[in-house]
Amino acid sequence: MNGSKSFNVDWFKGFNAAFSQLGSNTQSDVMVCVPSPYLSQMSALLEGTQVALGAQDVSAHVKGAYTGEISLGMLEDLGVQGVIIGHSERRAYHAESDEMVGKKVQATVSSTLMPIVCLGETQAQRLAGLTNSVIAAQLKAVTDVLEQDFDRLVIAYEPVWAIGTGLTASPEQAQEVHAFIRAQLSQKTCHANALKILYGGSMNAQNASSLLGLPDVDGGLIGGASLMAQDFVNIIHAAGSI
Repeated sequence: MNGSKSFNVDWFKGFNAAFSQLGSNTQSDVMVCVPSPYLSQMSALLEGTQVALGAQDVSAHVKGAYTGEISLGMLEDLGVQGVIIGHSERRAYHAESDEMVGKKVQATVSSTLMPIVCLGETQAQRLAGLTNSVIAAQLKAVTDVLEQDFDRLVIAYEPVWAIGTGLTASPEQAQEVHAFIRAQLSQKTCHANALKILYGGSMNAQNASSLLGLPDVDGGLIGGASLMAQDFVNIIHAAGSI
């Protein structure tokens, strides 16, 4: 929940200048997920660039008496191409259950949007040795509602203990969980190796290369570091250089 109209313009100017310098040197897919009041503004700013527009949340309902909610149709109308679902902050502060995340994913795959589904354990769960069981339960709520739509699914592993804390999972910890997620997906689809699994726990310009170089880490879900245009572009460059 960051940004303003003026901040967005300044951020885009800095980002576009740095991103343009990468030219054809980057093979990365880039999406910027902004707060809903600024989707129209960012859509106009990003027009003509290689950067896709994403939203930070969506309703599981098509339309109706759900005041304050944002539907998939509304996002499509604004040119949004992807949406984050089940972010740890939505789960923690808005009581979003695994079941609700599953319903949002089920609704999203019937639209044109790409669902970016977040999974992750708290510090207490990790210390209790529950990481795999927590991840498996969160993932099951998603895979149970999918049939032939796995190819559009993007998973983001975001250890809750490494979000906004400055802590980052070690490369070994990140790879272990990413490999576990891919193994779980392989039980549901033969295309598991082709699915993108992103790392989302305090990735920044300094640690991006070591994390993005891991066998099962296909990209990043960037938080605070994305607010600094040059740092964000440096991460994009790191991803494209792997």
